[in-house]
Order: sequence, then C-alpha cells, then structure tokens
Amino acid sequence: MENHKNPVIPKSCRLLGDLSEKELQEALLYFSATQKSYRRGDFLYSAGMPVSRFGIVLAGTVQVFMENIDGERMVMASVSAGESFGESLAFLGVKESPIWAEAQRDTSVLWLSPDRLRAPSEGAGEALRTRFITLMAKKALASNDRIQILSKRTLRKKLLAYFSQCVRDAGGSREFTVPFDRAGMADYLGADRAALSRELSCMKKEGLLDFRGSFFCLAPRTRVAEDEI
Repeated sequence: MENHKNPVIPKSCRLLGDLSEKELQEALLYFSATQKSYRRGDFLYSAGMPVSRFGIVLAGTVQVFMENIDGERMVMASVSAGESFGESLAFLGVKESPIWAEAQRDTSVLWLSPDRLRAPSEGAGEALRTRFITLMAKKALASNDRIQILSKRTLRKKLLAYFSQCVRDAGGSREFTVPFDRAGMADYLGADRAALSRELSCMKKEGLLDFRGSFFCLAPRTRVAEDEI
C-alpha cells in the first residue's frame, strides 16, 4: 500500500465493505491491491491506455467521462467514496481505454487486479468472484438508469426521470442530495448548463421543487414515478 498498510474501506463498498479484518486481508492479497493518492485534476485513466486494474474510491471523487469527436466531455459517472469504476474494462483487459477518469478533488483510490477472477477457484476466491459478479450486475443496472434518462426527449422529462431515480435511491424520500455540481449534472443529463439552470428555475417558480446547491426537495404534488413521466 502507498499510504496505509490496512486501508479503511467505506462500509458502502459493495465488494469489500462488510468483510471482517481477516477476510479483507485475504481479499487484498487476492486482488493484489495497491493504494494511491491523487490531487485534484490528476488523471487515473486516459483514453487509449491499457486497463489492467479497476479502482475503489476510498476518499474523494472521480469523474468518469468520454469525449466526442469535437473534444466535448460526456460524463458517464461521478464516483464517490465506496464506489468503484473500471471493472468491466479491467476484467476484459481492454488494450485502449475508451474513457477518462479524473480526480475531482484530492482522492485516494484502492487499485485491484481482476487477474485471479479469470482462473478457476474455490473457497474465499469463489466468494470474491461472486461478489465481483454481483457488483458488475449492479453497475449494469446503474447504466440502464442512465439510458432511461438520456432516452427522454425533453430536458424536463430527463430531470423528472433522474429525480425519480434519486427518490428511489433515497428510500422514497423527496429530499436528496445529488453527487454533481451544475456543470456535472448538465453533462450527466446530456444537457447545456445554461438550459439546465433555466429549467430548474422554471420548475422552482412553478412550485415543483426547491433546491440549494446539490440539495433538492420535490413538492408532494410533483409526479416522478416512471409511469407518470
């Protein structure tokens, strides 16, 4: 490890968060884990580079994005502490990454190798393989959420689709915090930042929602269920 012999794994981490100390040590060896720190603006992945490891964010935030032919950034995800990125690329051993990953603030990442996942295993190795497959399945569901948002034809419908997912993830609460600033939220929704600000202001004037920075509160009458959008 670069900074800590025994990294502190956020409890929210689906792959390692609930392991005992002994199980964690076995997992760190199994994945040939290494910890590294980054400053804001550092790139963890660059498009075109080979991908042999995936990361778990221990602290900070990582933005994962692609670039279109005009060099414009298309945000794929904002990855916070306890979340992971690059699993599919690393497992497949992609020779040229299609994505960039950038530290949005000072960030600590636990890098893991999937090499042993490809080999027959049993015992602890099989349990870790099951955890990894479960993690990838959940990430696939998250990708489907993004597709549902981007498939909407208007910005308001994109916002309502996104807010419906936020309400779901908040256990039904209409008060929640999004993991983006306005620029990041616009990129995630595939929208212009100015247009996003205008639409949010309109929805606020209409009494549909209130917000302060990244915190949102939807009015009780605001319909957000997917079948009502």
